[in-house]
Amino acid sequence: MKSTLRLDIPVLLPEVDDIADACVARLTSDLEARQGVETVHIVATEGEKPAKLCVHFDPDVLPLTRIREIAQAAGAQITARFGHLTWNVSGIGHERRARTVEGQLRALAGIIEAEASAAGAVHIEFDRQAVSEEAIAASLRELGVTRKTGASHEAKKTHDEHAGHNHAAGEQHSKDDGHDHSHGQFLGPNTELIFALASGALLGIGYAVEKLVPGAPEWLPTASYIAAYFFGGFFTLREAIDNLRLKRFEIDTLMLVAAAGAAALGAFAEGALLLFLFSLGHALEHYAMGRAKRAIEALAELAPSVATVRRDGETKEIPVEELAVGDIVIVRPNERLPADGFLIKGNSSINQAPVTGESIPVDKRPVDDAAAARARPDSVDGASRAFAGTINGSGAIEIEVTRRSTETALAKVVKMVSEAEAQKSPTQRFTERFEKIFVPAVLALAVILLFAWVVIDEPFRDSFYRAMAVLVAASPCALAIATPSAVLSGVARAARGGVLVKGGGPLENLGSLTAIAFDKTGTLTEGKPRITDLVTANGVAEQDLLAVAIAVESLSDHPLAEAIVRDGKDKLKSKAGAAASDLKSLTGKGVTATLDGQTVWIGKAEMFGAEGIPSLGKEMTDAVARLRDGGRTTMVVRRTDRDLGVIGLMDTPRAAARASLKVLHDIGITRMIMLSGDNQKVADAIAKDVGLDEAWGDLMPEDKVEAVKKLRSEGKVAMVGDGVNDAPAMASATVGIAMGAAGSDVALETADVALMADDLAHLPFAVGLSRQTRSIIRQNVFVSLGIVAILIPSTIFGLGIGPAVAIHEGSTLLVVFNALRLLAYRDPTPKGSAKTA
Repeated sequence: MKSTLRLDIPVLLPEVDDIADACVARLTSDLEARQGVETVHIVATEGEKPAKLCVHFDPDVLPLTRIREIAQAAGAQITARFGHLTWNVSGIGHERRARTVEGQLRALAGIIEAEASAAGAVHIEFDRQAVSEEAIAASLRELGVTRKTGASHEAKKTHDEHAGHNHAAGEQHSKDDGHDHSHGQFLGPNTELIFALASGALLGIGYAVEKLVPGAPEWLPTASYIAAYFFGGFFTLREAIDNLRLKRFEIDTLMLVAAAGAAALGAFAEGALLLFLFSLGHALEHYAMGRAKRAIEALAELAPSVATVRRDGETKEIPVEELAVGDIVIVRPNERLPADGFLIKGNSSINQAPVTGESIPVDKRPVDDAAAARARPDSVDGASRAFAGTINGSGAIEIEVTRRSTETALAKVVKMVSEAEAQKSPTQRFTERFEKIFVPAVLALAVILLFAWVVIDEPFRDSFYRAMAVLVAASPCALAIATPSAVLSGVARAARGGVLVKGGGPLENLGSLTAIAFDKTGTLTEGKPRITDLVTANGVAEQDLLAVAIAVESLSDHPLAEAIVRDGKDKLKSKAGAAASDLKSLTGKGVTATLDGQTVWIGKAEMFGAEGIPSLGKEMTDAVARLRDGGRTTMVVRRTDRDLGVIGLMDTPRAAARASLKVLHDIGITRMIMLSGDNQKVADAIAKDVGLDEAWGDLMPEDKVEAVKKLRSEGKVAMVGDGVNDAPAMASATVGIAMGAAGSDVALETADVALMADDLAHLPFAVGLSRQTRSIIRQNVFVSLGIVAILIPSTIFGLGIGPAVAIHEGSTLLVVFNALRLLAYRDPTPKGSAKTA
C-alpha cells in the first residue's frame, strides 16, 4: 500500500459496554475485509469512553465515507468530533476548477478528506476540533464557490447523533448562502458563456475592422482585441491566480502565458482567439456537465412538498418536513407519495420506477397487522410498503409514516448519489498521477523550444511562438475531464434506473468482473420458504411435532423459522400451546430453547452429534437424506433425548432469476456461483432450476467469506445478497451488491452497489451500464491522449496557436458529449423477460 492514513475514530456503541461484543466484532471484520484497509482494531483506554476505532487505510481505495457507512451498518455511531458534509455548490463548472477547490480545502488544518466534482458537488470529512463548518464555507467563498440552498439542491449530514440512532440532520443554512450563484457569476449561471461570446464578438469586430474597413484608426482593432482579452481571460485569470496561491501550475496558467506571449509579439488577434476558444470550451463543458447534474437533481424533486395528513380527527395539508413517524397520510389517485410507510387502508397500484426502477406498477394492499408493522417496519412485506416520490394509481390509500422526510429511501439515494459524484475512480486517479508527470515534462519541452533559435536559423519570435503553441497543444484538458464526465453520467443513469452506485470505483469494477457469487435465500429464491413435508418419528403425531416447532421458532426472525410458524399454524388449526423461552442461536446450524422445562433443538442434521448434542437415530438420518435428494431444506426437531421428526421446506426460485442470469451470461459474465448454507444436494437442485452451473453448499457464514476471498484471488468478483446476513461476504468481494435496498438501511450502507428494487432483473442493467461506462472511459482516454500525441509534433513543425487551441478545446467537448451518451443507455434485458430501468 503506497500511502496509508491512521485514524483514531471515537465510536459510540449503542447499549454495548463490552468492546468484545459481537457488534464490535462485526464492525472490525467488515472493515478488515475491505480492499484498502491495512489493519483495524479497537483501542479502549481504561476509564476513557467511548472506545476508539483505529483504522489504517488507503483513502484512495476506501474513502472515509464508506468507513462511516460500514460502522453505522454494524451498529456503531461515529461521534460528533468528526463531521461529514456533502454540499452542492455553484462556482465549479469544470474539472480544473474542481481540482483547485480540492486543493484549497485540503490546505485547511483539520480536513481529513476533500473531493469536488465538475458538476458542483463537494464532499468533505473534517475534524470539528480543528476546523469548523463556517471556516470551510469561508475558504470556499474565497474561491467564489458558494452553497446552493433548498432541499432539492443539497444533501447534508452531520454526525452529532445520539448513541443507538442513525438519523440525518435537517437542512441548515447560514446567512451567507442565500443566493444561488457564486461570486463572479453576476449575470447568472451563464455568465461564463456570455463572457466567452462577448470575447468572440469583440474578436470578430476587431478582425472585421482591420481587414474590411480601410482608413479605420489603427488603435480601433487593437482596442477590440484587448477587450476580447478581458472577456475571454476573466475567468481564466481568476482560476490561474487561485492555482498559483496553491502553488499549482495548471492549464489556465499556460493559456494566459501563451496569450500574453502572443500580445508581446504583437499577435493580439491570435491571443484573443486563444482566450475566446478556451473560455468558450470551458463554458460549453460547464453546460454539458450540468446536463448530467440535472439528471441527479431531478431525483430530489420527485417527492411532493406538502402532504395531506389526518391528525386529531381532522384532515389538513402540511409541509412534508413536518411529518412525524406514526402520522396517517392520505394519498389520492395519481398523486405522488410524500413519505415512506406502509398501507393501512385502500388498495392501489403504485408506480415505483422513480425510486426502484421497476417498469411495471406494483399492486399494494394494507398490512394484516398494523401493530406488528409498526413495531418492525423493516420487515413489512413489499406488497404493503410504500416509498416517497412514487406515484399512486387509481385507488385512494392511507399510509402510516415510518420515516421522516430526511430519512426516506429517496432522500438517502439523493444524498449517496451526491457523495458518489465526488468520489474518484481508479482511472481518474491514474490520469491525475499521469498529469503530475506529464505537465512538468511539457513545461521542460517548452523551455527547450524557447531556445530553438540558438540551434536553427530563425528569429526568437518564431521560437517563442512555437513554444507557446506546444504549451497549448500539450495541455491535458480532455484527459482531466475524460473519466469524471463518464462517471457522473453513469452514476446518474444508474440512479434513474433504480441502481445506486457509490462512486467511480464500484462503477468501473462492476464492469470488469470475472465472476459473480450469489447468496441463495432471498437473492436467487424468493426468501419465502414453505413447508412441503412432515416426517415424524415412530409414535409421534404431526400435531406434536408442529406444536413444539412453532413454540420455539416463534421466538426467531429467521426466514425458515417464519415459514415454520406461518405454515405450521395453518396446518395445526388449533390454539397455541405453551410458550418457549431462552432461545439461543447456533450460527449457521439451528437454535435451541426451553419448552416446559425441557430442552428443544431445531436445526440441520449436522448440528446433531457435535458439541455435546446427541446424534440422530437411523430413522431421522434416512428421512433427512430422502428429503434432501428431493431438493428440500430440512429442519430436525428434538425434545430432550427424543427425535420428534423432520420438517422439509422449499424456497421458490425467483421468476426473474433464470432470465437475468442468462442475460448476464450473454453480456460476458461466464462464471456465476451460488453460495448456500444448505446441503449440497439442495443447493445443486436450486442452481439447476435457475440455470447456474456452480453451487457451493454446506457453507457456514465464515465459509462464504473464505469462498469469496478465494474467488477474488482469481480475479474481480461481486457478491450479491441482501446486505444484512451477507455483509461479511459482500465486504470481502471486489464489489458488494445488495438487493431490495429501498427498504433496508443496512443494505444501503454496507453495499458498494444497491439494487433499490428487490428484483434480480436489475443486475444485468447495472453490469451492462458499468461495462458501457468503462468502454466510454477508455474511448475518452484514448481520444484525449491521441489528440495530444498528434498536436505536440504538429505545433513543433508549424501548426499555429489558433488551430491548436481549436482542436484542443474540440477534443475536450468531444469527450464530455461522448460521456453524456450514458444518460441514454438502454437496458440490455430483452423485452418479455426481466425488464428493468
